[in-house]
Amino acid sequence: MEYRRLGQSGLKISVLGLGSWVTFGKQVDQRLARNLIARAYDSGVNFFDNAEAYEAGESERLMGDALKKLGYSRDSFIVSSKVFWGGERPTQLGLSRKHVVDCCHAALRRLQVDYLDLYYCHRPDPDTPVAETVWTMNTLIQQGKILYWGTSEWPAERIMEAHRFALDHRLIGPLMEQPEYSLLKRQRVEQEYAPLYEALGLGLTTFSPLASGILTGKYATGIPSGSRFSLPEYQWLRDLLLNSDDGPDKLERVGQLTEVAKSMELTTAQLALAWVIANPRVNCALIGSSRQEQLDSNIKALTAMKLLTPERTRQIDAICPPPPA
Repeated sequence: MEYRRLGQSGLKISVLGLGSWVTFGKQVDQRLARNLIARAYDSGVNFFDNAEAYEAGESERLMGDALKKLGYSRDSFIVSSKVFWGGERPTQLGLSRKHVVDCCHAALRRLQVDYLDLYYCHRPDPDTPVAETVWTMNTLIQQGKILYWGTSEWPAERIMEAHRFALDHRLIGPLMEQPEYSLLKRQRVEQEYAPLYEALGLGLTTFSPLASGILTGKYATGIPSGSRFSLPEYQWLRDLLLNSDDGPDKLERVGQLTEVAKSMELTTAQLALAWVIANPRVNCALIGSSRQEQLDSNIKALTAMKLLTPERTRQIDAICPPPPA
């Protein structure tokens, strides 16, 4: 396993982390959650990602139970949560001081830990001043309930606004951002955030490196029975990614990537994952797995990364072009 500094901090995070979105509480039960976390931990993964919105807290409960029963030393792993979607009532949504604090306490209970290593604002909140959120996160750090805080899918100007306020008031600003990043979604990481890496020391823990499974190649000829997109509850995701106007174009490009992967004796997923973590701006890429063999295969992307020569990278860029400079 390779470990990278998270942004400008001294925290060393595994370049592959285990995420729980759309798996824990859906495809992954208590027994499997424990087995997956153990397998990942034994492979060197030290970051386990979660959020209050994942299955209404059930994902955090499963992860907390697994970590507790596995008995790992608390100083040997990193665990996160995210705040924004906690329920339907007005006080259960957004980034107000009340909800940010309530969500933090609930995450600590469900994950059965004394503090969160990373705490993310899951989306920007147009109804809450950035100043209120920054102050609240700073208070939670002072109280020892969180160690670092960051954002997820925030526009660059909003991140910069939070940093400016923190700097002006001698508070701790956001350290990291968690955006979607894959061969099929490159613009935000490679273009929009480009000015923030050097200026702010922004760290990245990216999600969906396989574009919710599209970059595995398994949807090239249809939707396999038992796959995520075959389940009724993921109709929205299927429509967003496959039934959109650019759905056929995505599948055509994945087919071309599959041929490149075969020539390198890799799976399409391993090639796509290796490409993401080959970007030095990515501190950690989150992988989601519902089977141990799937997790093992994905971790092999660490070896595959060494096969990405400049020539291979140019070949991949020709299929999935980078955003304009």
